[in-house]
Amino acid sequence: MNIIISNNSSIPIYEQIKNAIKQAILKDELNNEDMLPSVRNLANELNISFLTVKRAYDDLEKEGYIKTVQGKGSFVAPKNLEIIKEEKLKQIQDYIQKIYDISKISNISEQEVIELFKIIFRGEF
Repeated sequence: MNIIISNNSSIPIYEQIKNAIKQAILKDELNNEDMLPSVRNLANELNISFLTVKRAYDDLEKEGYIKTVQGKGSFVAPKNLEIIKEEKLKQIQDYIQKIYDISKISNISEQEVIELFKIIFRGEF
């Protein structure tokens, strides 16, 4: 697993780690029961505090993406299809908000946007 963090980003480092692991799970780069690097190993690899990695792992566990087994480590949790669906719906919602904002600025009607969406959805574009 290759996690790249940016010190120049406005996104906190623990959030960058969390997002990278979530994306790897959602893209099937990490599979059910795959072992994650230990908190200390990942912290050393990224040259950051182990508390930062621990916070990312704790959040991922709360969200159901990973599970921690005392004395053994952290593993990718079995995929919860509802969690994945909610994540994807949130992404779609964010894109739709951007489409809405662009259409309002550009004086493009709701009907025009819907028609364009239908064309793309049907694969006619």
